[in-house]
Amino acid sequence: MEELWVFIEQDEGEVEESSLEVLSKARELGDKYGFEVVAIFLGDGVKNKAEEVGKHGASKVLVVDNPNLRHYNSELYSKVMEKLIMKYNPNTVLFSATRNGRDLAGRIAVKFKSGLLAHVISLDFDESKDLVGKVPGFGGNIAAVVKCIESRPQLATVTPGVFEIKEYKSTFEVIEEDLGVELEPKNIKILSKEKGEYIDISKSEKVVVAGMGTGGRMDLVEELAKLLGADVGVTRPLADIGVAPRDIQIGSTGVTLKSKLALILGASGAPHFTSGIKDCGLVITVNKDPEAPIKEYSDYLVVGDIFEIIPRLVKLLRGEENA
Repeated sequence: MEELWVFIEQDEGEVEESSLEVLSKARELGDKYGFEVVAIFLGDGVKNKAEEVGKHGASKVLVVDNPNLRHYNSELYSKVMEKLIMKYNPNTVLFSATRNGRDLAGRIAVKFKSGLLAHVISLDFDESKDLVGKVPGFGGNIAAVVKCIESRPQLATVTPGVFEIKEYKSTFEVIEEDLGVELEPKNIKILSKEKGEYIDISKSEKVVVAGMGTGGRMDLVEELAKLLGADVGVTRPLADIGVAPRDIQIGSTGVTLKSKLALILGASGAPHFTSGIKDCGLVITVNKDPEAPIKEYSDYLVVGDIFEIIPRLVKLLRGEENA
């Protein structure tokens, strides 16, 4: 039986939930097309986490356990993945389109001269078991249907938030793999790593989204979000200029939101951004331009100066007088 692999991203043993989204979708495809679904789990002490991974659709969890794999390292992770692929020869390998997932998938594609579908928002196979996906194009205005041909393994990175995490009751096998390769980074050594302040906003129920109209004043945005009990996201231009990490970038090349509430501040409504909010429940927008394209994607549009409205909202939420 041909194998369909899913790379499970982790850091210090904490599994990236978007990897479980991909694994759940892989199980659906495996049942439909007759693939054996295998989760590839690299890290330090991750064997103890294998059950958490396996219940989301894997028939096998292939574990490589080493202290130097505790954090993602391009050199080491690509070396391990190359050895595993050469040994088992999977049909397809799927990754979540996180920074690490994109980095690793690109390296594997170059090594094996494989086709890579990047940032797909849907997955399927054709009658020849060629991987087929939809990739947003022209700023999200269209979704191009693309597929891998001839080369194996086929590769794809999947936009976080497009698939649901599911649990399966079927049994799975945990396999510890000893590749006999040197896993000591040549040029760097990670001494410590601090946890980021931002979470996976594709799972958030409420999100305050900052656009360029905020002038990059993340302090104001974060204060408002805290009072609303919401998480923070940004449009791509703010991530491009470095005022916020790519982890919280929303849109066709970032995260897709499924929140019950999205409060959009100062975003014009470019198609590559609005593709990331189409699944939100209630969208409220604040913009000084009453005819901004974001209007078409909003349930409510508040027209006004953000730098007057946000401080006023903050005061009201604090219960201060004369707000």
